[in-house]
Amino acid sequence: MHPSVLGGASLLIAWQLKDKHVLIVGGGDVASGRIESVLAADARVTIISPSSGLHPLAKQYIEGSYPITYHDRTFGGAEDLSGVDMVLTAIDDVSQSRTICALCRDLKIPVNVADIPDSCDFFFGSQIRDGPLQILVSTNGQSPKLANIIKRKIEKHLPEHAGNAIAAVGRLRTLLKERAPGVGGEVSKRRMKWMVDVCNSWDMEELAQLDEQTMKKLLDAGWENGTVPNPRDLGMRWKWPTNVSTAVNAAVPALTFVAGAACASMLLLSRLSRSR
Repeated sequence: MHPSVLGGASLLIAWQLKDKHVLIVGGGDVASGRIESVLAADARVTIISPSSGLHPLAKQYIEGSYPITYHDRTFGGAEDLSGVDMVLTAIDDVSQSRTICALCRDLKIPVNVADIPDSCDFFFGSQIRDGPLQILVSTNGQSPKLANIIKRKIEKHLPEHAGNAIAAVGRLRTLLKERAPGVGGEVSKRRMKWMVDVCNSWDMEELAQLDEQTMKKLLDAGWENGTVPNPRDLGMRWKWPTNVSTAVNAAVPALTFVAGAACASMLLLSRLSRSR
């Protein structure tokens, strides 16, 4: 029996834009979000938009110390696409948007045209970001609002400090590669298995608290001996999550009041029994 494949999906990938040249045509509200997204990916950005149509946020990006080249005008044609790796359009002129899309297709430049799904080589989704952690919710351009609603529901169920845990595990993985270098073969398999065991054995909160010194202890005691010691064995002190400590701090006055009330009640009962 052959496996079944449900078609109609997009290929969700993490696109590396570091030092790539991204052209954004437009400077309104939607364009502002696009600017933020590509700057966060460390891209070099060119913006083409009349200053009269700039959103306040887009203007702040342009005036800030970001790798942005700004042209105060409308799109000028194919010459504006020279040396460009990606194009994002966010303008109200549908005809102009389709023209830009056609030029990009001719030049094999990936393009996204806001609000015109059939003119998009890729879609923007609703993104959750916590340091190195990125989660994309995509509806394939069909319902951005529902994507945002679903994103908020997912956010509520994510473990606290997940981004910190991922960053710490990434650093531990780098230190492990330095200690046991090599690509492929038995060393790579052993490294992968040990890292999997660490992630399965330690809680997210514990991983998030890993510092450089503790990582070296973990490698000395664990990797070198083929084991995964627990945090207490390495002398780690548990740091309560903010929400827990906050709850305890909030509960202290209430507990004090209850204890005081109980003592007062006992004293009153004692006096009543004596009076009888």
